[in-house]
Amino acid sequence: MEPLQNRTEENLYSIKQGENARNPFKPTGAFIGASWFALLIGAAGYCIGLWNANMQLNEKGYYLTILLFGLFSVVSVQKSVRDRAEGIAVTDLYYGLSWFATIAAMLLLTIGLWNAGMTLSEKGFYAMAFCLSMFSAIAVQKNTRDAKMIEKKEL
Repeated sequence: MEPLQNRTEENLYSIKQGENARNPFKPTGAFIGASWFALLIGAAGYCIGLWNANMQLNEKGYYLTILLFGLFSVVSVQKSVRDRAEGIAVTDLYYGLSWFATIAAMLLLTIGLWNAGMTLSEKGFYAMAFCLSMFSAIAVQKNTRDAKMIEKKEL
């Protein structure tokens, strides 16, 4: 029996027989679909909540900007962390700014909700929709990158 530590992506894939063997590192269609669905539900729910909210337009703009800023920042963090793990050069400045932007988006949402004149259920709704959107954006970015990497190796 082959030791587990000697299994790499290349020789693990070659263990499977046949032309239609699925690469175990390629994300499944179900996971890709679930990630996109979660992102759309989270972002759409957040935006529908803002549309129906009884707040001034500048407050709605603040919360929408925080969502967009947060989504961009988590994708940037995922990309820079993955690049570093794969040995692709990422400057410390960009890496740090990506993390700072992500933490800043979360803090700004937290501070905004803490001081908002909303019911606790409304605050919880925005917090949960924000978290769902952030996590699923990371998953969508990971799936996209994994699928592209597998496509390059299969060509």
